[in-house]
This record gives sequence, C-alpha cells and structure tokens, in this order.
Amino acid sequence: MTPAPRKGVRPTTPPTSRTGVFCDVDETLIRVKSMFHFLEFYLQRRGEPAGTYQRLITGLRDSALRGAGREEINRGYYRLLRGESVRALTAAGRDWFTAQWHETYDGPYLPEVVEALTRHRELGHELVLVSGSFFACLDPIAADVGAGRVLSTRPVVHRGELTGEVLTPMIGRTKGRAVRLAGLLGGFDLARSTAYGDHISDLAMLQEVGRPVVVGDHPELLAHAHGAGWGRLLTGAVRR
Repeated sequence: MTPAPRKGVRPTTPPTSRTGVFCDVDETLIRVKSMFHFLEFYLQRRGEPAGTYQRLITGLRDSALRGAGREEINRGYYRLLRGESVRALTAAGRDWFTAQWHETYDGPYLPEVVEALTRHRELGHELVLVSGSFFACLDPIAADVGAGRVLSTRPVVHRGELTGEVLTPMIGRTKGRAVRLAGLLGGFDLARSTAYGDHISDLAMLQEVGRPVVVGDHPELLAHAHGAGWGRLLTGAVRR
C-alpha cells in the first residue's frame, strides 16, 4: 500500500513523455533555402529594382567565400532586414508560402520527407521544426505541416520593427542544445525521438536523438551516418 503523502506536500507527477520528430527545414523539408528565396520575393513585392536582391546578398556570398561560418552568415542576413515591419514580413511570408505551390508541380516540399513525417503523425509523434530561418518563412510552413513547435532564429524586435540583430542563431551546435532543452523542459523522450537533417550543420541536432536520419547525400554528414549506423532518406533529386 502506498503511504499517504505528508501534509502540505503534493505528490509529484513525472512529466509527460513525448516522442518528437525534430526536422530541419531548408533542403530537408522544403526544396529551397527559405530565407533567401523569401528575401527575393519580399523585395519584388516591395517594388525594388531587379538587381537589389543580388546586390544585397553579394556581401553574404563574399563572406562565405572568405570562410565565414554559417552563424556569421545568418547574422548578416538579418542585418539586411533592419527596420522592416514584423507585420509586413508576416503578411509577405504567408503570400510567399502560397506562391511556392505555383512555382513547382509538386509544391514546396520534398515528398519523401513529407511521407515520412505523415507516418510519424499517424503514430502520434509531435513534429518540431528546427531552423536558422525565421517567423516569416516558418510560421506558414509550421501551420501547413502541423508542427507543434518551432525552434528558430529569433530576430530582435523593437516597436514592431526588426533591429537587424538576433538572439543566438539556430545553427550548428545551437540546434543540438535546443533539442536537448526540448527534451528536458518539453517532456520529449529523445532516445525514442527522430531527427531529420541534410547538412553537416545539422549534426549536433541529429546526435541528440535516438533515431537520426540523414536526408540527401551530403558527404560529410553521410560519413557520420555510416559510422554510427544512422538512417538515410534518399530524395528524388538524389535518385536522379
């Protein structure tokens, strides 16, 4: 017989254990790099000259050629959005996402990944998107695929406008820490959870779960997958 709890002490209840599916977005779930694809759309929508997009991203490309890491490139991208309205970006993000269905016959998603996520949903697993992208791109995607949570780069906002700065970019090791915190604070059983990623920058996230899956054919990431016995998901682009 279980003894009664002492007066004034509530019996503790263990947190609910969830099985999560942590999924990178760009070139894992969708076909494009959302931030750059969205920026081009946003500038056109705003009536900017045709060469504005190329001019803005030239600096980021030059930084990459000089060896800048993805975190630095991520921060540089958001500096391009300094002074932009959250409301305008949110509205443009919805329109950008809708436009993706008209640009390719199959829509914006990689069908093999969508099929895998559908199986997870049927098993009651909770989808969490993990991305260096931001709300304008990710909110409509999350709503469409039924993601319960989004772990992303968070631009700093002041009086309804982006300052150009961000909190920690959701890149590389930060993805791993975010997934670990989701396990600790969100009640996810990471040993039973799955993660999908396509690039070596997803490695830390993949290492946090018991069922990592590499999407596509990134050689460095595949080397880890082969050595650790991870799963692999081929996409149509790889099969061709």
